[in-house]
Amino acid sequence: MADNMTDAHRRFLQFMMSKEIVEGSEAGKMHQRCCETDNVYYEHDKLDDFIGTINSKLQPLSMQIRKGVSQDDGTTHYALVNLAENEIAKMASDYTQRELQFLRKTMELILSSEKGFVSSEDIFNMATQLGTKKMKKKKAEQALKVFVEDKWLSEKNGEYTLHTRFVIEMEEYILRNYQDVAKKCAICDSLAIQGQGCESCGIRVHLPCATKYFRGHSVASSTPL
Repeated sequence: MADNMTDAHRRFLQFMMSKEIVEGSEAGKMHQRCCETDNVYYEHDKLDDFIGTINSKLQPLSMQIRKGVSQDDGTTHYALVNLAENEIAKMASDYTQRELQFLRKTMELILSSEKGFVSSEDIFNMATQLGTKKMKKKKAEQALKVFVEDKWLSEKNGEYTLHTRFVIEMEEYILRNYQDVAKKCAICDSLAIQGQGCESCGIRVHLPCATKYFRGHSVASSTPL
């Protein structure tokens, strides 16, 4: 891995600062574009090394470009994360304390759910029990909309789960502070929000991981000796 930051690295970092999280395919295209624009030797399979050079310079700033996968379909994503205070409280400059409490309680509902999704009705019921001052439904709806727009939550057919950005940035915090409900995928060993669990042994796996695993074993078992 090269240690020297080039204009291509700086251009890619600016791109990540503007996007915060991108799919792996988009990151790969930007990697190529940055290298070609700034006349830097481009290797299509060296994106992680390219990002590693950037991360080595970001370390003193307590920032990092992290790689993760979507819980929904297994696609690779890259996110620019803040490592200085790896917990929800670091969002205090963007949201009120009540909104942060609402987000934390929504996260806890999702972590405790069987499949990693909770309905808007369950979230609104929870919102009426926030401390001594209840959050009205309209305020809760507005907060949910903002959290989805800011890519902390994802919504599908009226149900909510943690966005890939949230999982990448908060994985360590969740595993450290919610050991009773947070589970790792038995296949990829990363946090499993959406997945299938075994009631008898407690093992949990991402559905995309399970699909790849059994597809690979099917191919292997069908290969003639």
